[in-house]
Amino acid sequence: MHPWLLLVFALPSLAALDKTYGVPPSLVSKYVPRTKGSHQTWTCLDGLKEIAWSAVNDDYCDCQDGSDEPGTSACPNNKFYCRNEGHIGAIIQSSRVNDGLCEQECCDGSDEPSGVCPNTCQEVGAEHRKKTEAERKLRKTGSKIRSSYIAYAHKEKKRLEALVADLVQEIETREKEVERLRDIAERAESLSAAELERKKQSPLYQSLLVHHTALKSLQKEHKKHLERENALGDILTSLRAGYNPNYQDMAVLEAVRGWEALAGLPHINDVRKGDDGEADTTAEKPKTEDDVEDEGLWNAAKIEKELDQLLKTDHVTLLLEHDQLVGPASAQSLLLDISAYIPDALLPSYHSFRDSVLSALSVFGIGRGGAFDTSAESNRARVALSDAEHSLKLTQDEQRTANEDLLDLFDPDGFGPEGEWKKLDGMCLSKDTGEYTYEVCLFDEARQIPNSGGSGFSLGKFSSWNKAARPGELEYYTRQHYTQGAKCWNGPHRSVELVLTCGTENTLLTVAELEKCEYQITGTTPALCRPLEDEHTKDEL
Repeated sequence: MHPWLLLVFALPSLAALDKTYGVPPSLVSKYVPRTKGSHQTWTCLDGLKEIAWSAVNDDYCDCQDGSDEPGTSACPNNKFYCRNEGHIGAIIQSSRVNDGLCEQECCDGSDEPSGVCPNTCQEVGAEHRKKTEAERKLRKTGSKIRSSYIAYAHKEKKRLEALVADLVQEIETREKEVERLRDIAERAESLSAAELERKKQSPLYQSLLVHHTALKSLQKEHKKHLERENALGDILTSLRAGYNPNYQDMAVLEAVRGWEALAGLPHINDVRKGDDGEADTTAEKPKTEDDVEDEGLWNAAKIEKELDQLLKTDHVTLLLEHDQLVGPASAQSLLLDISAYIPDALLPSYHSFRDSVLSALSVFGIGRGGAFDTSAESNRARVALSDAEHSLKLTQDEQRTANEDLLDLFDPDGFGPEGEWKKLDGMCLSKDTGEYTYEVCLFDEARQIPNSGGSGFSLGKFSSWNKAARPGELEYYTRQHYTQGAKCWNGPHRSVELVLTCGTENTLLTVAELEKCEYQITGTTPALCRPLEDEHTKDEL
């Protein structure tokens, strides 16, 4: 049957059309007539014209906005609403109404006269609900995984904040150490090698060296005795707990009694006879005469804790600090000693003048000459300062990196407003296409690797998210761009557009070369599975 014949047959029924035919549910309440005497009228939705109620849906366009013909194609650029009971309502152009073609959007066939198009809404609706439910389950599962990514970001935030706090304290400590070593280096460099050697011959310095050797020797012996005492204590404790007093072995009994007296323990037989099997060994022992005489001396715990630190003392530093405290040697010339009488504000000028004079005198063999050569101690001080400055810089760089990572963590331009992408930073995904394996390391680089062997090609480094959307919007995170890869022969630099959708796994699905050396790779990730929203279903089932 020809389409125009359908229109002819449909004409008699147009006058009987429901006045709300083709009207979306949100506007049905506006299609109500107003009674004037014996006539019913209706006002166009734009409010510009009042027409007879019978003129609504009469296949003639009376209103300028076309609102009087929601169910026909009489008004150009109008919209028609398909109710699609059993599925989801849809809106199509009114020009497609009564055109003899069954529109896919109108599964109920309401866009054509009755009997022309079959009503398939039950089947279409069931298939749609099945698909929607599968998508909801996938999204629900994916959103749980995404939640774990967000939890990881918050955990990472706490770790970085704690790291930054620790680094701030460490930097303060290292800055003080640098200042201390700089002061030592500057003072050491101000002394000649001969002068420093002369100072190191002082009785004070030699005595410090002797004391250092003595302390180190005592520490070594102390540790040997502690180890021996602990071993003997273990032997005697085992003997005390396990010997049989019925054998009347006086040597063993005397050894046990002696150990109990030395260690301040009750006799083992008294312990065994007690009600609870244990004796009170926590009672405070009275001080002996030796204990009174040893008041103020270091005990074993303090020796163990502080002796190592004491042995690490820099004796050259002590010597220089002592020299600064007591002043310059009396044998020093007036030219070198005069700085003690010059105000601090004038000292830099004086030192510059002094060095110039001494340098000039040394040319003629007068004065101290080569005594101002940098000594070995000065070199060591400068090396120590350089090492400390290097350590300080590394710590400052680490702090700067931690602060930058902290700022990037919840940046919508980077790892997302909830930090959901941080977990995937550097994760590498691959897809074998037979001839090549394509690998994308998220936020890093994409590569093409031949499966037959040989070196691969860079397809580009991560440059941006989807520029067609705004940061924070879901669409923004559906595409990643990797650019400036290896240059193609007689072509552009290789590049990749990574198109992502919600999925329960981080995986690559397809690879296509859309243009020469311009690739599109698709994949899924839970990071795009945002939580299901509470929506009121408006479907008419």
